[in-house]
Amino acid sequence: MGFRGSHILSITQFERAEIEHIFSVADRMEPYAHRQRASKVLDGAILGNMFFEPSTRTRVSFGCAFNLLGGEVRETTGIKNSAIAKGESLYDTARVLSGYSDAIVMRHPESGSVAEFAAASRVPVINGGDGANEHPTQALLDLYTIKKELLSHDRTVDGLRIAMIGDLKYGRTVHSLCKLLSLYDNIKLVLISPKELQMPAEVVENLREAGHEVVVSDQLEENIQHLDIVYSTRIQEERFSSPEEADLYRGRFRLNQTIYTKYCEPNTVIMHPLPRDSRVAANELDNDLNENPNLAIFRQTDNGVLVRMALFALVLDVVDLVDKYSHDVRWYAGGRF
Repeated sequence: MGFRGSHILSITQFERAEIEHIFSVADRMEPYAHRQRASKVLDGAILGNMFFEPSTRTRVSFGCAFNLLGGEVRETTGIKNSAIAKGESLYDTARVLSGYSDAIVMRHPESGSVAEFAAASRVPVINGGDGANEHPTQALLDLYTIKKELLSHDRTVDGLRIAMIGDLKYGRTVHSLCKLLSLYDNIKLVLISPKELQMPAEVVENLREAGHEVVVSDQLEENIQHLDIVYSTRIQEERFSSPEEADLYRGRFRLNQTIYTKYCEPNTVIMHPLPRDSRVAANELDNDLNENPNLAIFRQTDNGVLVRMALFALVLDVVDLVDKYSHDVRWYAGGRF
């Protein structure tokens, strides 16, 4: 694909070479994300950050990424705070707000909604999550994290052994990550969930058609041995008809330091797209893992800024200008990384 002016809506629009190109650009963003340098390459550009579902990391990291490239951010949060609550269509909203913006990031509770919005937009639109469908930038930052974590152990993504744990039916992050992993070779995936919350059949079938080994199970301990990555997800309460229905599954698959030490290999990396549900009834990743050096969840969030900076630089066609419009930072930036 050509990145300039393109929408980023689905993992399926990428080939492996394009993924690697995104990651190489993300590597070049490190001095800016780490506050070693500052760039004004997007000075005067405006990001429309439109989040019609709750979000912390995705919304703030997209805004941060745009700011770090020198751009400005305008936000709309919650359907009740927008004209959509008055009956305005996605088409009309897109036509209006794309006139105010140079790029738009959108999250919406309905599958396919971001693509519908993008069809009417006059500027590039990036999918920040559309219902239970996809979360492409989360998958990109997850794979970027996996690649960096494996590299420290002289491993590559080809040959990866990974378990995905939790709500695999409604978890859009794992749907997108599975699609992304299909582009690589010789992957072993262990999909651990309650039977009612299994990975959609079409996702499993696509993985197997791509030649990967897929194990589906509702048992945790026996299936987290001999792996490179354990990727935990929360129960997607907002996708259920009631909190009580979600409670039926909450807390089924808990990982703590005792279980990790007993069953996982010493270098198995622990990942989670966040937020992790730390309430007593859930506690999918126990706080006693916080000092485990293989807990990569906060390295994931840091990497999200790099990947999102890379996407902005690519779709707005400024990759080769970032350094030209940079300067040393003028504030204390120690202790961050």
